[in-house]
Amino acid sequence: MLNWIKGLLGVFVLAAAAGCGGSGGDDHPGNIVEVAQGDSRFTILVEAVQAAGLADTLSAPGPFTVFAPTNDAFAALLGELGVTKDQLLGNKPLLTAVLKYHVVAGAVPSSAVPLGKPIRPVEGGFFKVDKQGSDLVITDGRNRASTIVQTDVEASNGVIHAVNKVLLPADKNIVQTAQANADFSLLVEAVSAAGLADTLSGPGPFTVFAPTNAAFAALLGELGVTKEQLLADSALLTQVLTYHVVPGLVLKAEVPVGTPIKTVQGGTFAVTPALAITDQRGRQAGIVATDVLASNGVIHVLDKVILPAP
Repeated sequence: MLNWIKGLLGVFVLAAAAGCGGSGGDDHPGNIVEVAQGDSRFTILVEAVQAAGLADTLSAPGPFTVFAPTNDAFAALLGELGVTKDQLLGNKPLLTAVLKYHVVAGAVPSSAVPLGKPIRPVEGGFFKVDKQGSDLVITDGRNRASTIVQTDVEASNGVIHAVNKVLLPADKNIVQTAQANADFSLLVEAVSAAGLADTLSGPGPFTVFAPTNAAFAALLGELGVTKEQLLADSALLTQVLTYHVVPGLVLKAEVPVGTPIKTVQGGTFAVTPALAITDQRGRQAGIVATDVLASNGVIHVLDKVILPAP
């Protein structure tokens, strides 16, 4: 797992400084800034860095890994956000947060990218990279996909990977992410009824195994209760819901298979190699979707509500 920069790095290393030229006439690459300036694919990126006032670390030795959006990536972002280039470049807080989200401490070649695991930019937050066929695909904090279109562009103080979509840090926590998904409406009702919304909106991080509406409907039949009766039983509801929460950030690639996983409720469950959970009552639930990222953790989707020991 990549470490965060904890010191001075408050600026983006692709900053363009006045008078900066290329790498010169020798065979050695320039620094990250010089390499970016010499590549016509990154002209909007260089503009963005200048507009954000992020030129102060130009001489920093690094090393850094930069996931560098191309001009086409920035053009697509303008359409996605419904803004002009001037409006984007004029929004310094947003621009700064977005640019720093593309920089990671250390020189990480493509062969060493930790697939499926959290990658932590210098500004905080996280994203992940997965191998899909022959492509390396990034999932950002808003669950948007970006493909690395060129890897391992060398620089004297690190490495650049070119990406075809601008990455955006998360703007929703776990509760807000669930609220935005109609298939979690019963879960959201249950979390609210149990008084757990504030907790799951906290800094965490949390890993939530989230039952769908169909999973909750099946549970009502299994328990022989109505939705109103279940939501009114706050003690039971709290026990059940906290059994679905694991402290810490556990993406799919790091789920310990066949090992008891301790929950916030205190009980444990186990995950099989087929991504099925066996709860403390011997019932099985399938994990039907994984790695829905949020600002304070991750959601994995269940097709059945799991239950702690009675």
